[in-house]
Amino acid sequence: MLDHMKNNPSEILDRRCELVYLFDVTQGNPNGDPDGDNAPRVDIETGHGLVTDVCLKRKIRNYVALTKDYAPPYDIYVKERGILANEQKKAYLDLGVTEGADRPNMAARAWMCKNYFDVRTFGAVMTMGKAPLEDAEEGKSTIEGKKAKADKKARHWNCGQVRGPVQLSFSRSADPIFSVSHTITRVALTNFDDTRREAAEGDTGDEKAATGQMGRKHTVAYGLYRAHIFISPFLAKDTLFSNADFVLLVDALRQMFEFDHSASRGEMNARALYAFMHSSALGNAPSHKLFDLVTVAAEPDARSFRAGRVSAPADGSEPVPGVHCHKLL
Repeated sequence: MLDHMKNNPSEILDRRCELVYLFDVTQGNPNGDPDGDNAPRVDIETGHGLVTDVCLKRKIRNYVALTKDYAPPYDIYVKERGILANEQKKAYLDLGVTEGADRPNMAARAWMCKNYFDVRTFGAVMTMGKAPLEDAEEGKSTIEGKKAKADKKARHWNCGQVRGPVQLSFSRSADPIFSVSHTITRVALTNFDDTRREAAEGDTGDEKAATGQMGRKHTVAYGLYRAHIFISPFLAKDTLFSNADFVLLVDALRQMFEFDHSASRGEMNARALYAFMHSSALGNAPSHKLFDLVTVAAEPDARSFRAGRVSAPADGSEPVPGVHCHKLL
């Protein structure tokens, strides 16, 4: 399947596809909840761990940015700490339009899909962005080539809405997780009065903090998580999501954790990726029946990954008429 896509990269994805993605965490926090002291997200009724779709999409975006260096057609619209209106303005200016609009500019919408990987993959709401035409100081040349005051009037760079062909579910752990809170110490302070105590004087006369600080970090001993990913060929036709984009998405799912290590996340690894490719755009079976073909045995005391607990159709098989299963990882 991937070989065909690599050999025909410009073709628009024209068949329905569902993915089952398995990843795990060891002694780490896969996705902290800022409303819960940044503890790992959990289903409060069952105790199963959760990872949001937004968390995985951030890692996919970061991988694409790392490997493609923000170069079109693989630029990233939702950059960390980015200003979305400035990205939308680029579409208007590249099309030679210097006046914003309250109604969506469909040419600008198409430009965003063409140049931004995450727009044509996940979609975006690009209707509300406002930014000045010029951000620079006075003296910049205008469109007529004359010197003038910088135009800092905010304009509405409306690029419309895009519904992306790739949609992710929340990830859910196979077993209930148990989050442990660890107390940690900080020996250096940012400011001498962070602890509300007077600074002390060191042996050499330099200023030192009177005491350190204490904090907390949360970890899960082990958790195996499962996400479902849906890909629509009808929306792919609208955003021009191609075979090359699909291959890049698969590469990101395989490798994104390798470039996202941190002390708080512990060890996170992609463990399995199964693709159910239909023979038609409408599909040949309900997605839930295909997801049921991939099972993960319960192992509540597991502290590491064991491949034997995962059961799935053989690579290249046709478990349901018109649907082939491909093991991509």
